Amino acid sequence: MIALIQRVTSARVDVDGETVGAIGPGLLALVAVQPEDAEPQTQRMLQRILGYRVFSDAEGKMNRSLADTGGGLLLVSQFTLAADTNSGMRPSFSTAATPAEGEFWFNRLVEMARQAHPRVETGRFRSHMQVHLVNDGPVTFRLEVR
Repeated sequence: MIALIQRVTSARVDVDGETVGAIGPGLLALVAVQPEDAEPQTQRMLQRILGYRVFSDAEGKMNRSLADTGGGLLLVSQFTLAADTNSGMRPSFSTAATPAEGEFWFNRLVEMARQAHPRVETGRFRSHMQVHLVNDGPVTFRLEVR
C-alpha cells in the first residue's frame, strides 16, 4: 500500500460539482492499493498515517502527528500512485490492485480510520474527482507498506 500524505490547511474533494469530503487543517492522504495488500498492510498504513510526525511542536520541529493534533484526515483513492513508470513513456498499472481489491482495501482503511480518529472524510472511489488543497509548508511524504 502506498500513501502520499500532504500536510494541509484545508482540502476538499468534488465530484460532479458537489463537495463529497472536506477538512480544515490536517492531512490529505492519496492512497494506492497493490495486489499483495491485505489486513496487515492496511493496519500498518493507518498507523503510519495517524502517527507520522509532520506537524510542528512549540519549537517549530516536526514532532507532532495527526493523532496528536486531532486534525482532519481526507482519504482519497488514487491507483495511479501504484503505476510502474520504470520504462517507456506510458505508465503500466499491472502493479496496482484490481478495482475490486482496491475498493475493498481502501474501504477497509476508511473504516479503520473512522474507528481510530475523530475527523475522517473521503473522496468517492472510482469517480472522476477534483482534489483541492492548500499544502502547508509545502510538506509532502510518500509512505509505503509492503
